[in-house]
Amino acid sequence: MEYLVQHIESLIFTADTPISFEEISNCLTEAFGLKFPNEEIEGAIEKLQQRYAQDEFAIEVVEIAGGYQFLTKGSFHQTVGVYLQQTMRRRLSGAALETLAIIAYKQPVSKGDLERIRGVSCDYSVQKLLEKELVSIVGRSEGPGRPLLYGTSQKFMDYFGLKNIDDLPKPKDFKDPGNQIGEMAPIEEEISEISIEEVEAIERAERAEDFED
Repeated sequence: MEYLVQHIESLIFTADTPISFEEISNCLTEAFGLKFPNEEIEGAIEKLQQRYAQDEFAIEVVEIAGGYQFLTKGSFHQTVGVYLQQTMRRRLSGAALETLAIIAYKQPVSKGDLERIRGVSCDYSVQKLLEKELVSIVGRSEGPGRPLLYGTSQKFMDYFGLKNIDDLPKPKDFKDPGNQIGEMAPIEEEISEISIEEVEAIERAERAEDFED
């Protein structure tokens, strides 16, 4: 059983996205040239989950999005979140990050809603987020013209280690003037501190980088 646990461990570790039970079974069958009973594979996965559930490990095996994936345990999310935010800032412009934050907290949201909040065109930012598969089209509004609605994608959930959108950090109470330093500011408040000229300059610079590439 232990050798099977280790091989399954290697598969889950190697997979970029949650690996399904069927994928695990198929990989084992092809690697060993024989079909393992489902019960044996299930037992190995359960043993692996129990092992990583121990306090000595900072990660755990989680069943998510129809498969299994190694994720950081909740008690380490704050530390890992700092790293992820720094990494994301390097990969996305400030304008794209603001747009992503609005979509995450206001979804489903139309491009018109995004532009009303930000005060500038969001075409380029939305396109970049779609290309990076951090957001997706989730439907159409019932309003005039039936505009497309955007929401966060499964890749967004996987990237930030979220099981569902309710796991997002809660913004502070907008009406409370006594919020402590360090809490998340309302999206509209943060955006209002950045001028339209600054946002457009960021997007022009990002377009120039893409053209050079």
